[in-house]
Amino acid sequence: MSTDVVSISYQTLISSPSSLQTSIEEAFGSHPRALGIILVKDLPHVYPTYRERLLKLAYKFAHLDENIREKYTDPESIYSYGWSHGKEIMNGRPDTLKGSYYANPVVDVPNVDPAVKAEYRPFYGDNVWPDKDETSIEGFEEAFKDLGSFVFGVGCQLAAACQPFVSKYLTDTSLSLPGLISTSQTTKARLLHYFPPEEDSPITEDEPIDSWCGFHKDHSLLTGLCSAIFLREEIGKEPVAVPSPSPTSGLYIRTRGGDLTKVSIPPDCLAFQTGETLELVTDGKLRATPHCVRVGQTQGGSKISRETFALFMQPDTHQRISESDTFGSFSKRVLEEHYEARIM
Repeated sequence: MSTDVVSISYQTLISSPSSLQTSIEEAFGSHPRALGIILVKDLPHVYPTYRERLLKLAYKFAHLDENIREKYTDPESIYSYGWSHGKEIMNGRPDTLKGSYYANPVVDVPNVDPAVKAEYRPFYGDNVWPDKDETSIEGFEEAFKDLGSFVFGVGCQLAAACQPFVSKYLTDTSLSLPGLISTSQTTKARLLHYFPPEEDSPITEDEPIDSWCGFHKDHSLLTGLCSAIFLREEIGKEPVAVPSPSPTSGLYIRTRGGDLTKVSIPPDCLAFQTGETLELVTDGKLRATPHCVRVGQTQGGSKISRETFALFMQPDTHQRISESDTFGSFSKRVLEEHYEARIM
């Protein structure tokens, strides 16, 4: 099943945000057909350039020698900064299907109390960037920050437009969604490379829906998502951008009513979906969006990868988000669940 996603114009978002209330409620509300995701179209012309440049660098980073990639890991942050591959637990086993590069695109070194920084290292770590002259990925840091800052800016505008809608459901009416996001130092972006299926593990017709990324909910307030690009590996050559390898490849979401639907994000649009922190600050009235990614069957044994980018917009760790939790205590549990590690 495929469902049209609610879309809004960036120009309207900037010039007349109050006129978007019906669209926002249709996208993020609690009625059974709501997907919990919204598209922003008609973006400034720099966006396609930022997106393509960074997503191609995701492929190139993932194809560096393993020893080089390992230089840019940060085990002390539970692999929450820099490169991470095979560390996260999905569906009960280490996730080797995708590699990730994590960084805060708006704050390189968080300005927080040293004791807080030490207690919440996965959220207040310092960014880890590749050397500026690292062969084949020159400009990586700049490209990451350009795209991340762009998505963050649009996300802050959307959060402001959502405030009249969200305020009807907040348990603490003093909270401001744009305020929580724009002042936070825990913003985190994830650049993703989905490895092609192994040749000895071909995709079959009974492939699970969540074969490339297991069903999960983000633990953010809002998550910004770029449209993925698919790249076909060419031995000794630059990878070639290709269409989706299969009509069944891509992002799947469960509606508020529980129906499974495939969602397409046009290349020139950004998508934003709801996370568990928004669900908690509204006492479950605005629910997080369950989603997964499917490989889909490819033809002719082509090695096709998927590259994409997600930005998690969330509050600082001290922010109370429910009667029993701050964002920090809630997020610690989420990380412990996915990394089998006790976070101090």
